[in-house]
Amino acid sequence: METIKEIQEEIIEEFEMFDDWMQKYEYLIDLGKDLAVIDEKHKVDDNLIKGCQSRVWLHAEKKNGRIIYTADSDAIMTKGIIAILVRVLSNQAPSEIADANLKFINEIGLKEQLSPTRANGLLLMIKQIKLFAIAFNK
Repeated sequence: METIKEIQEEIIEEFEMFDDWMQKYEYLIDLGKDLAVIDEKHKVDDNLIKGCQSRVWLHAEKKNGRIIYTADSDAIMTKGIIAILVRVLSNQAPSEIADANLKFINEIGLKEQLSPTRANGLLLMIKQIKLFAIAFNK
């Protein structure tokens, strides 16, 4: 089982392969296309992340002491962003998710490349993922 830190290191290495941000954007969009499809029954208003410019659904369930996240978005770039967060944080223990330092976001330069509204959406996605972890940790 890979740790959050190991998965972040993999992502940093993957993004280092690209020379410019157009290639990185394309890669993010591809990650979104590979995102496991959220069950339609979880695409409900309760699972929408409030405050995101695009519609982003996030569902969490606890299995064997770990949280499994599924997600979707109606915007391709946002779907790539939630896909990368799910990749890093899904299938981890709630306490590890709640305490995770997501340094890869700054190391790959993602935040600087996002518009202010998308950057805010990224923070809202992280917050919601961590809130689920805190709730499941009780």
